[in-house]
Amino acid sequence: MTDPDKATFERPTRREVVKGGGALAIGGVLAGCSGDSSQKSLVAETRDSSTDTETSGTDAGTATSDGSYSVTMEPVGTVEFETVPETIAPFTADYIDMLVALGHGDAAQSIWYRGRYKTLHYEELDGVSIDLDGLTQLWNDGVSKEPFYEMDADLHLIDPNALIDWLGAWDQSDLTEIRENVAPFLGNLIFRQTDDWHDYRYYTLYEAFEKVAEMVQERARFEAIRSIHDDLVETVQARLPATEKRPDAALVFAGAEPEEFTPYRISGNGANKEHFHTLGISDAFSDTGIEGYSGSESLDYETLLEIDPDSLLLRYHREGKTREEFESSVLAYMKDHEVGSQLTAVQNDRVFRGGPIYAGPLHNLFMIERYAKRYFPEEFTETHLFNRDHLATIITEGIVE
Repeated sequence: MTDPDKATFERPTRREVVKGGGALAIGGVLAGCSGDSSQKSLVAETRDSSTDTETSGTDAGTATSDGSYSVTMEPVGTVEFETVPETIAPFTADYIDMLVALGHGDAAQSIWYRGRYKTLHYEELDGVSIDLDGLTQLWNDGVSKEPFYEMDADLHLIDPNALIDWLGAWDQSDLTEIRENVAPFLGNLIFRQTDDWHDYRYYTLYEAFEKVAEMVQERARFEAIRSIHDDLVETVQARLPATEKRPDAALVFAGAEPEEFTPYRISGNGANKEHFHTLGISDAFSDTGIEGYSGSESLDYETLLEIDPDSLLLRYHREGKTREEFESSVLAYMKDHEVGSQLTAVQNDRVFRGGPIYAGPLHNLFMIERYAKRYFPEEFTETHLFNRDHLATIITEGIVE
């Protein structure tokens, strides 16, 4: 393996030569980027030769008097910047949603699979949008290195282990090549934590969001959006019914005319489940022996009826459609099904769309509101539970300090 320290510090970076500035491609020694335990023993440590300041693999960002700064995030470690990166290559939509929220949506260059990025919520925020077609789709029966060279991004906002261990698309040499020839990696897979290979720190949605805010130097925007989130959570939780009166839910993947269901656990870590936790929705699969998506098999109606959850959340299903369209198609099919019609969730009309799997902070706000109103319609009768105009202004105009 190429010595990463030697590769980093014995030559000027390509960014310095080509752009004369921008994101400084120093650091980001890849810790834990393959199944090889020797790789996982690497220390995420960098040294800025201009200041001779050593930064260990702690979980904090630092700034220097010359305006440069660093951001530290597992599993990569520390990446140092001279200025805010102008072009960023994310992988999953949760991180793109963070960039949009921080007013840097135009910096986003890529997504691993375009169809997994749900953007309907931007239509409710005046002036907030993203050019979905303009994002390079990285997954095309695999992940080629060529798009990374073509994008020539200042930073790859990607957990490198996702490319190796989740998708099995790259090996360590591929990561080293792109890091050295294009730009560093920085990121942590946050949408779930059911993978055996994810044995390093897991970040909650807002912990990861804060790291991205450090990366693009948008602390004020981050704090303002976190304040909206915290106020919404406090408001909602103060009005929830008693714990014993809250329903449980079976979160599953299902087709257009569902006959089989792949379970996805509400319990445990995962940014796309945090809104369910906020609402106190418990996991119907708890104590059943049924595992989450990473290691589970499909369930039929008979098995689901044995569990008989209070509600069903069908993921990857008609997220761009209205509730009425969902009811007239999917729910209607289940009501006509010989076994499905016996489910308590079906009989009580508590079958909902499961929401996006790659949920960022803006998704999260809309999901808290959506499920509060769906699960507890008698309690939450308002049209909106948070101020869209205020949020849109933060995103589009920023904060005057």
